[in-house]
Amino acid sequence: MLELHDAPLAPLTTFRLGGPATRLVTATTDDEVIAAVREADAAGTPLLLIGGGSNLVIGDKGFDGTALRIATTGFRLEGGELELAAGETWTDAVARTVEAGLAGLECLSGIPGSAGATPIQNVGAYGQEVSSTITEVVAYDRRSGRTVTVPNADCGFSYRHSRFKGDPERHVVLRVRFRLEDAGGLSAPIRYAETARVLGVEPGERVPLAAAREAVLRLRAGKGMVLDPDDHDTWSAGSFFTNPILTTAEYETFLGRVRERLGEDVTPPAYPAGDGHTKTSAAWLIDKAGFTKGYGSGPARISTKHTLALTNRGEATTEDLLALAREVVAGVRDAFGVTLVNEPVTVGVGL
Repeated sequence: MLELHDAPLAPLTTFRLGGPATRLVTATTDDEVIAAVREADAAGTPLLLIGGGSNLVIGDKGFDGTALRIATTGFRLEGGELELAAGETWTDAVARTVEAGLAGLECLSGIPGSAGATPIQNVGAYGQEVSSTITEVVAYDRRSGRTVTVPNADCGFSYRHSRFKGDPERHVVLRVRFRLEDAGGLSAPIRYAETARVLGVEPGERVPLAAAREAVLRLRAGKGMVLDPDDHDTWSAGSFFTNPILTTAEYETFLGRVRERLGEDVTPPAYPAGDGHTKTSAAWLIDKAGFTKGYGSGPARISTKHTLALTNRGEATTEDLLALAREVVAGVRDAFGVTLVNEPVTVGVGL
């Protein structure tokens, strides 16, 4: 294991923000990961897990404890069964499944970060979520001190959530296993309307895997959601806020605020979310509350390509970013009575 002290963490995040860690350990095998976690737990030392750093907002003061960078590798594909080590780069792994002619992950192309983070957040985009293909998650259980295998049914998956996110101090993901589909070189049914439109098909149709992947990469790049060190619109965590899910009563109140503010003929985006709940669009709310693309005059601003991404324009601090986030949250709440929830994990700070 590589060990550094007073180590900068900003370069390990896609925001390129945050202060140093007291100690940074890089683990390249599952055994090294477990050893580092056990050592920190035995000493009562705060522990921060870092994968691809694409979903982290670290405070300017840094992290007083051990930051563990999980840099394990491993890609094993047998038939339609895929196993990824937690440290595998996610978008590279997706590309390899497309090359192998297997469907199920192609619309998750271009998402930054590591494979181990995908079940924690139940990563999803363009009509696919990892929960639909994950069969089980291998993790180190800090409570029992054992390595456990958690089947899909016990992962507690829901929209951008899982049991791992709900109890972040318990499990450390080591490996993720998936079952993919051999559809003769075709994708899974295209479920997202924007993707279907770009591909020139109807929702529910299949297309060649490579075409689906390329379409998603084009869509993401157009929104600044594919990492590019020269493009400050990609110095972000992607979508900073989750799409709000409202009860029937909350949605009716929300509709009243929309009509009052925007007129009787305006209908906000709405998607069934099960059990009497409706999901609406955070990006729409942000835009209609007056926070348009490129909003802001400081070093942290809304992306010029997508209202849902908050970005570091090169000289920002974490506090600059949080000030912008708080302004957006307050503005949307004042306009529509809906409180946005941040998607990235915050370390040593909060909204």
